[in-house]
Amino acid sequence: MKDGRLNTQDNEALQELVDTFDMLGDWEERYRYLIELGRKLPEMPDAEHSEINKVRGCMSQVWLAGEVGDDSRLHLRGDSDAHIVKGLIALILALTDGRTAQQVLDTDIKAAFAQLGLESHLSMNRRNGFYAMVERIKAMAAEAAR
Repeated sequence: MKDGRLNTQDNEALQELVDTFDMLGDWEERYRYLIELGRKLPEMPDAEHSEINKVRGCMSQVWLAGEVGDDSRLHLRGDSDAHIVKGLIALILALTDGRTAQQVLDTDIKAAFAQLGLESHLSMNRRNGFYAMVERIKAMAAEAAR
């Protein structure tokens, strides 16, 4: 990270998101894009919509689940009952899913959030929920790294 910005060379998914957000321009279009990202998330099995996978600190219902595969990479799934929040989950998963636990721990997701301009365009409640999701994924990565 340099000057508060992530090195997008280290994360192709982030570069793609930055490029897309820059291309979209206004925030109406960016919100629609977030909603579209959420719609593209693979469906999370009903059994994973459980209390153990529920993310605390979110106004919406949010569930995150995952495991470490034989390839030592995190395989993450998420869902929400709110369209924009589901898009935020898709954004987080684009930066973390399929990466090693250490890569996830080394990724400054909050800086990516700020770099995309989301910091100043979401309500305080949504930001808090976003950070709760980030903390959950970081905790999953820390557990996997042990």
